Amino acid sequence: MKRSISFFSSIFLLYLAAVTSDLDSDRRALLLLRTSVRGRTLLWNTTASSSPCDWHGVRCDAGRVTALRLPGTGLFGSLPTGVIGNLTQLQTLSLRFNSLSGPIPPDFSNLVLLRYLYLQGNAFSGEIPEFLFALPNLIRINLGENRFSGRIPGNVNSASRLVTLYLERNQLTGSIPEINITLQQFNVSSNQLNGSIPVSLSGFPLTAFEGNTLCGKPLNPCEDDAVSPSSPPPAPAGKKDSDGLSTGAIVGIVVGCVVGLLLLLLLLFCLCRKRKTEENAPPRNVEAPVAAPASSSAAAVPKETAANVPTAASGSGAVSKDLIFFVKSFGEFDLDGLLKASAEVLGKGTVGSSYKASFDHGLVVAVKRLRDVVVPEKDFRERLQVLGSMSHPNLVTLIAYYFSRDEKLLVFEYMSRGSLSALLHGNKGNGRTPLNWETRAGIALGAARAISYLHSRDSTTSHGNIKSSNILLSNSYEAKVSDYGLAPIISSTSAPNRVDGYRAPEVTDARKISQKADVYSFGVLILELLTGKSPTHQQLTEEGVDLPRWVQSITDQRSPSDVFDPELTRYESEGNENIIRLLKIGMSCTAQYPDSRPTMADVTRLIEEVSHSSGSPNPVSD
Repeated sequence: MKRSISFFSSIFLLYLAAVTSDLDSDRRALLLLRTSVRGRTLLWNTTASSSPCDWHGVRCDAGRVTALRLPGTGLFGSLPTGVIGNLTQLQTLSLRFNSLSGPIPPDFSNLVLLRYLYLQGNAFSGEIPEFLFALPNLIRINLGENRFSGRIPGNVNSASRLVTLYLERNQLTGSIPEINITLQQFNVSSNQLNGSIPVSLSGFPLTAFEGNTLCGKPLNPCEDDAVSPSSPPPAPAGKKDSDGLSTGAIVGIVVGCVVGLLLLLLLLFCLCRKRKTEENAPPRNVEAPVAAPASSSAAAVPKETAANVPTAASGSGAVSKDLIFFVKSFGEFDLDGLLKASAEVLGKGTVGSSYKASFDHGLVVAVKRLRDVVVPEKDFRERLQVLGSMSHPNLVTLIAYYFSRDEKLLVFEYMSRGSLSALLHGNKGNGRTPLNWETRAGIALGAARAISYLHSRDSTTSHGNIKSSNILLSNSYEAKVSDYGLAPIISSTSAPNRVDGYRAPEVTDARKISQKADVYSFGVLILELLTGKSPTHQQLTEEGVDLPRWVQSITDQRSPSDVFDPELTRYESEGNENIIRLLKIGMSCTAQYPDSRPTMADVTRLIEEVSHSSGSPNPVSD
């Protein structure tokens, strides 16, 4: 028995020694990395008694280093061989948003367990090595915004588990190889690629391929696609193709079409009689504003009549079909006229779907169809009375509303340029005017004034859903804030959640938003306006880094101008000081603790000072 215990003890001690030896090897590799790259010294406790598993950015599992995350830590220089490649149990490597250069070391081929590789936002150069795609467990690769050149490796299909491949903003040349693996995310925009886009990639958006000389879906067709040389010549007139339809089949099709047409005419006759009967019947409750699909696309919807609108029978007899108006200066119309107006889907947001309604006499309004309203009718009408009483040049005007058991509609003024989100993150081609500093400063000031006005009503009034898609723009780029004050009447499951990147860290119930939480959301909006990056941008969210922390990590180690949208700074070299001042205002708004954030009145005053000192025109007058 003692021999058996001694044997197992020896085995355990040998295993422990092997694990310790492997961890020591990982430790030596990390220390070599620390001394090999320049910049800010990594803040690691390198005393002999400390474990590398306790170092910032290092994660261990079963006594080995499995993850190394050092994003935005100011590292620069090249990675030597014999450093990263010695971390043989590594599963995640993130060195994004540093200034590392040179080629990817060849010993990366030792990382056979690597699953996630994030090297974007550096200055790596040379060709993308083929051995990366030979790593059997790779799931995501992001090499965007570097200086890689040469062709895309032809062995991409060897990475059978790969779902994300980002190679945008490099100097890659040649054609895109045939890719047969099932990718979920793909981007090769802003390179020097040419040739046709493989059919397997044609389902990705146009933005994934822009900035090259590529052709084929989703871009313009290739010239060779116009006429296919393999297409058979048309059969001579009067001759029957051997594979064509027989005479009997043709006769059958014709007879079937005639019968179908007769049935269709009969159905139309019945519908017309039914409509005439319904027009003479008492009015019923309305269920939908327009017969439009609940889609987020901006596709046009055919003009509808009241007879096309679904209705719901009322349980208490006739129900009033009147809209409750707050403002009539936009034009006279009633609910029937609104339902008969031609409609276009504008989008589907967190509180409901929005439509553009165009009347025959030229009036255009926006209609929001609310969903998941959880308050009783009395509370709903009281809330709408409060919102309808609000008036400010930078608030989207609430014109009217409609309430029934099955439908809750809000009618707003229509903003022709759409949302700030679409302008910042949509297609930047098609001759779109770039958003310069003056325009962005004016948008920030207009939105700040509107939110400050809301907060001035009383200490409990807040917006509750501040984000770039709720900042709408007029033809002159005047900012107007929409969707204000609706959070308390919407179900918390429908209300915006933390994942959207705007919500303050202390908020646990999306229906209970404080004014300081509004300040946080507005700070994120400023950062989005200046960086051009959405808070839900893939490179920010793939490791759980939000926009404020990303900006902080970059500005700590580099010039603040490194975070700015290139479109903003291209022609604004003399105005960078004011841009930096606005950036600092945004960062102060996103302080972790609510008491550390300024009030919206202070924020508005500070933005006014920035706007005035830079000579930016005020979009509106108080």
